[in-house]
Amino acid sequence: MFAVDGSFERRLAQNFDGLSARLREAADYVAQNPVDIATRSLRAVAQDTGLAPATFSRMARAIGYDSFEDLRAAMRDMIGRRVDSFAERAASLQDAHAAGETGFFDAHLGACMANLQRLGGEIDRDLLERTVDRLHSARHVRLLGALGSTGVVEYMAYIADFCAEGWSMTGRMGASLGAGLTGLDARDALIVVTKPPFASRSIAAAGLAAERGAFVVVITDTHACPALRHASAGFVVPTGSPHFYSSYVATMVLVETMIGMLVGRAGPAARERIAQVEESNRRLSEVWAG
Repeated sequence: MFAVDGSFERRLAQNFDGLSARLREAADYVAQNPVDIATRSLRAVAQDTGLAPATFSRMARAIGYDSFEDLRAAMRDMIGRRVDSFAERAASLQDAHAAGETGFFDAHLGACMANLQRLGGEIDRDLLERTVDRLHSARHVRLLGALGSTGVVEYMAYIADFCAEGWSMTGRMGASLGAGLTGLDARDALIVVTKPPFASRSIAAAGLAAERGAFVVVITDTHACPALRHASAGFVVPTGSPHFYSSYVATMVLVETMIGMLVGRAGPAARERIAQVEESNRRLSEVWAG
């Protein structure tokens, strides 16, 4: 599978809210099928999708391309610079080390800083405020992450548990995912963190929670993420890195920001709960008291 070209993804993220439903449908198809866009005629693509050729042309102009042909050229360039698999990227790191290259720290640090700058410039702050408002008012908030996203979600659940009741991980360590989602309705929320390669259970859980009326928050790094179609609020976070694996630095900043905003809304109750948790930890000797 090919990853979406960075410039296309940035343009789409910056203009997505202003697209009509039809233009969003066209953009989603481009994001998920870059090879088709690069190699097939616009007429053939339009016939397969049921969308008019003019819809794809309007979408391309709406996100900053001069024409659909310019967008097609970007897809062809992206395919020419195919994103390597984890194993291939690891081999590149090993080759660099064998060649005596020692600049990985600076390269990785620079990529992480660039990701944070992009996050700050691209995130929809109004959407973020509305999302935290909805999480604050939710009866239950379930958190789900699989594969590489598991640790991030576990950390989010850990810090949320200090200040808010009703937040918990679901499907953790063999626990039934179905049991964790049972009973969710419009009073509840589900937060899903998922990055390529996407975990099937995360996509399915987002769909089931949305079907039951829950407020679904999806945090990912590409508009091609299948879970976004089920999202009440979706956040596409940059993860570029010279590492063999995608960087989660910007994702962690977003997670910490959301919990910080949650505490700001919680008032005295949150302060009291945090103090009680700290006291319980001391009494149970869970923290070093020396």
